[in-house]
Amino acid sequence: MLVVGLTGGIAAGKSTASSEFRALGVPVIDADEIARQVLEPGEASYTRVVQHFGRSILDDSGRIDRGRLGHVIFSDPEQRKHLNKCTHPYIRRRILWNLAQLYARGHSMCVLDVPLLFESGLDRVCAKTVVIECPREVQLERLTKRNGFTRVEAEARVDAQMRSDMRAARATRVVNNTESVDELRSEIRDIVKLWQPSWVRAAMGVAAPVGVVVGLTCVWMPWGRAVLGMATAWIVGSLMLW
Repeated sequence: MLVVGLTGGIAAGKSTASSEFRALGVPVIDADEIARQVLEPGEASYTRVVQHFGRSILDDSGRIDRGRLGHVIFSDPEQRKHLNKCTHPYIRRRILWNLAQLYARGHSMCVLDVPLLFESGLDRVCAKTVVIECPREVQLERLTKRNGFTRVEAEARVDAQMRSDMRAARATRVVNNTESVDELRSEIRDIVKLWQPSWVRAAMGVAAPVGVVVGLTCVWMPWGRAVLGMATAWIVGSLMLW
């Protein structure tokens, strides 16, 4: 299975690109959605986050208010690092489990939609990466108008990510979202047409049961072994696929 990493600057148009992949029949693993899931009451990461940040980040129903939490972490880099320590291991584990499921079902291609793809190291499980970019001023304008952030709040969120030139240097394909939405969607269609494996290669990729079994078994183990297991699954599948 070809795993394509999708990332980009905040408010650069990544969500639109992700929606277009889905519309073209490519399954998408959304790290933001998984991040919301692991912060639900009862989850281990929820407990760790509340223990550290206190109940002031909770709403009246006892759920984590992402706005309140965001205000804390984007004004203090150390607090942001601590949040990542509390959540990233659980997010990675679910991403790997979802990848293993898609692989076992015989999908020939999937997209891993992760805002911090390179920062988290998840680009290592991707054969190709797509970065969506747009000018900084466009990002800031979208954040202030769409999200109601002040200029300072918008800048803090943009600056919390890897610099655009660093992302571009590590990408397989950079999509500059400076034109219309239709142009962005057209670029995504071109990527799928170019990268989508043939059904023959997809069928060959499914015939890597040893790698799949190792990945499924190890995904529940500590993070290091999970990486090893999924790397084995990905390597074996990729060798047979390509």
